[in-house]
Amino acid sequence: MTVSPGAAAGRAKAARASAQAAPRAVARDTPPADRSVELFRASPLERARIVKKGVPASYVVALTDRMAMPKEKFYRTVGLARATVDRKVRGLKLLNPDESERVVGFMRLVGQTETLVRESGSSVGFDAAKWLAGWLDRPLPALGGRAPAEFMDTADGRAMVADLMAQQQSGAYG
Repeated sequence: MTVSPGAAAGRAKAARASAQAAPRAVARDTPPADRSVELFRASPLERARIVKKGVPASYVVALTDRMAMPKEKFYRTVGLARATVDRKVRGLKLLNPDESERVVGFMRLVGQTETLVRESGSSVGFDAAKWLAGWLDRPLPALGGRAPAEFMDTADGRAMVADLMAQQQSGAYG
């Protein structure tokens, strides 16, 4: 079967549009409480697209509410400027890519926690977001007695905390 160049170009354009539509749906249409596991399991390409497009500033409000974490503490922990985020929340604006990456990284950690608990046994009655908020403040031997929250303001720090969280499942660290 022969495909005309015009038809092939049209199919390629449709495929690109479809690939871009899914991340937009995750980033804009659904609150983070419903998408943290999905973001944890998303491919790096999908997450990069979401971050580059920007996530709604309102995700910060939903995430801090879900974690029962004061917004001030969240801003400090991830290194966000309160005035900037609050202004974007009021204006129903998107966060810039750097801000989005920090929020998505935090959301992924919530999703990772939920996933680890589900895979380890019964998660009935377990609130991963609230547990994570407390765990981030606990000094851990694996971090030289420092709390994971101290590392959440950089991408490498978030990756290190995510690795440490994965080790929690095996019981390697406490």
